Amino acid sequence: MADLPPPVQGPTAKEKKYDRQLRLWGATGQMALENAHILLVNSGPGVVGLETLKNLVLPGVGQFTIQDSAVVSEADLGVSFFVEEEDLGRFRAEATCNRLKELNPDVQGHFVAEPVESFLTQPDSLKPYTLILVAAPIRPDILSKLSAHADASLVPLFYFHSVGFYSHFSIHLPPAYPIVETHPDIETTSDLRLLKPWKELADFAADKTKGLDAMAAEDHGHVPYIALLLHYIEEWKQSRDGKPPSSYKDKTTFRDEVIAKAARTNNAEGGEENFDEAVAAVLKSLNPPEPNGAVKDIFKTKECLALSADSASFWVIAHAIGQFYTKHGVLPVPGSVPDMKARSADYIQLQNVYKSKARKDVEEVVESVRSLERSLNRSTPIEEKDIEAFCKNAAHIKLVRGRPFHVVQAGETIKWGDRAKSIAQTLTFPGSLIPLYIAFLAWDEFAATHDKDALGGAPKVAGEGDSEVDTDNEKVTGIALKTLNDLVKEASASIEENELSTIKEQTGEFAQELVRAGGAELHNISSLTGGLISQEIIKVITEQYIPVDNTCIFDGVKSKTEVLRV
Repeated sequence: MADLPPPVQGPTAKEKKYDRQLRLWGATGQMALENAHILLVNSGPGVVGLETLKNLVLPGVGQFTIQDSAVVSEADLGVSFFVEEEDLGRFRAEATCNRLKELNPDVQGHFVAEPVESFLTQPDSLKPYTLILVAAPIRPDILSKLSAHADASLVPLFYFHSVGFYSHFSIHLPPAYPIVETHPDIETTSDLRLLKPWKELADFAADKTKGLDAMAAEDHGHVPYIALLLHYIEEWKQSRDGKPPSSYKDKTTFRDEVIAKAARTNNAEGGEENFDEAVAAVLKSLNPPEPNGAVKDIFKTKECLALSADSASFWVIAHAIGQFYTKHGVLPVPGSVPDMKARSADYIQLQNVYKSKARKDVEEVVESVRSLERSLNRSTPIEEKDIEAFCKNAAHIKLVRGRPFHVVQAGETIKWGDRAKSIAQTLTFPGSLIPLYIAFLAWDEFAATHDKDALGGAPKVAGEGDSEVDTDNEKVTGIALKTLNDLVKEASASIEENELSTIKEQTGEFAQELVRAGGAELHNISSLTGGLISQEIIKVITEQYIPVDNTCIFDGVKSKTEVLRV
């Protein structure tokens, strides 16, 4: 009995429940999600914020808190799925919190029914939260406080609108937001090192292609394509001063005149799929193992070069991998090998060649990290699994430089700063949604200067008095056109008069549509927007995939989105 293997353990109840999402962000991502505590500062109709939370409660976010001082009204019943008639007269925060908790018993929900102004005056009122969501409309001074907290505490902040057929959201990330697991397209992740093979890989190729021309048909059709490419690259180099095929012309010649012609056309054992695979791999695999400019720039950042005992583990590992790159001229080998036509024994042997090299590279980086930890007097060592994950993804790491979004202050001109020229240029692109973003900024300024409720104003709803609607329409449109003119002026943009006239007309139309909606949310638009926002929140919480940088605009009429960095 002692020699029997342990019984096979099936998936746990939790793994069964979250199976599909675990395939996307893994156990570490799920743990990060379960450790998160999200604050929603809700206002207005409040639908998009609740739809966002719904999409975070279902996959198992740890905790959420809803701050909302509104009382459930008849209007809420017509637009929100999270309140019912029995909730009329109750605090909306309590009613919606209870409905959301029903969706997933694993999640803890809390609510705050006091006004946001008094809530923020309490000591450390924002300290428990790892991410903050803010729904428009909200007073500029309140939004500025939340933005200042995001700056000081490095807590991500999301701000969003949903008005009529249109919506937008902006993300305020920390100034340095690095991502290791970016999940690039699978076709970009193969790093076979065909132009710079190490000894064990070269020996493997030489052994498998020994006597290639005289091989039996079955053996010839099962040589791994990586070995074939390495073999023929060496032959190519012998007649070309030791240079591999590097230019596009050389690669196509190598593919068509060398690899393709070497395949046997009369192989009765099932064809030469391995040669077909080699032909297909030439253009995408015969590239120098050089990291892209964005990755090399990370090694040169001040955070990476000037380490301290308080430096995040990302920067310590990045520094060590930068040393590895300086020494070897390449990044650590990821260790993965694509599927291919080959005998199982040969394929396993090839896998072991790559995995062995990857382990050696990781060991070298780990040694460098430990040396850095000792010199920096770091008290807690970085886990080896984190170093291994970084080495595996080193060619695709991403550094997002977070920056605040526009907080519109009443009577103040918006400063676009270093983004003015780029935004003004994008403004002229056909179908650009920047005029819609400008209309939302105008909406914010109108709300800040027309205090129709505790959190900010909203234009009069169409049908409640046409004269007032016309007045509000004129005011919002005027603010939008002034904001547009200020942008063009700050950017010193030379836009042709007829083109600028068209842009102004589009901006005015968007502003008028926002006024016509009167601050009302359409549930389908808010639901879709909540899906977009929750997707970006999960990226931020799990530190996987690449989040929007930093504003997304949605036109529900044309079903179109645009991402803009402001």
